Amino acid sequence: MSYAHPEVLVSSDWVQQHLNDPKVRIVEVDYDPVANYQLGHVPGAVLFDWKKDLNHPLERDILSKQQLEQLFARTGIAPDTKIVLYGDFNNWFAAYAFWDLQYYGVKNVVLMNGGRKKWIDEDKPLTKDVPTYPSTSFRASGPDDSVRVYFKQTFDLYQKANVRLVDVRGPREFTGEVLAPPEYPTEHAQRGGHIPGAINIPWSQAVREDGTFKSPEELKKLYEDKGIIASRDIVTYCRIGERSSFTWFVLKYLLGY
Repeated sequence: MSYAHPEVLVSSDWVQQHLNDPKVRIVEVDYDPVANYQLGHVPGAVLFDWKKDLNHPLERDILSKQQLEQLFARTGIAPDTKIVLYGDFNNWFAAYAFWDLQYYGVKNVVLMNGGRKKWIDEDKPLTKDVPTYPSTSFRASGPDDSVRVYFKQTFDLYQKANVRLVDVRGPREFTGEVLAPPEYPTEHAQRGGHIPGAINIPWSQAVREDGTFKSPEELKKLYEDKGIIASRDIVTYCRIGERSSFTWFVLKYLLGY
């Protein structure tokens, strides 16, 4: 058994072999660039700062199509560029960026399996140099609402028999015992608990110790054992969308849901 779409993953070795490939743009996506990108990043990698580039600080909404095009222009991403995403927090925010890009019809994009952690653990090269690239022109499409559920839709969906809501947060967040994940404990949810009927399958159960994704067989068993099967409509959620994007990536691209 293999991943449904193995083409959306590249290894850290592949990235190292393509550091000087002009058709490849490596992008580090960070929640906290000061503690990550600025301390050293993959040579040639540009930065997508999640707080500034991908997320509205007040509305908690994603960037607009125009903002995406401007971001691509600033980082030298052209229509024929292969975009390689990786980042902090086990690729949470890289997966969020991947989802953003799919929403706007950007197809030539992949994740580096294992993210920033694996690159560093393998003692691969890091630099503090910030690259600059010639400005480009990119026209996004969409949006593709098939990959997004809006807040008001959730009220109808969670009661439907063929819909399964997957809460990908940790068990203590799910029960309401804590309001924030341990990775950033001051970022609290407004209320504790979960949506009625939601199934708790933490994002972390889909990865190995080194941060890479588990095998297709392991992933299939993980979700099917909880009733998450391809014939149902699946909605993943967390608190701000980064961990749910990670699980969405697993279900849609690795398992083919």
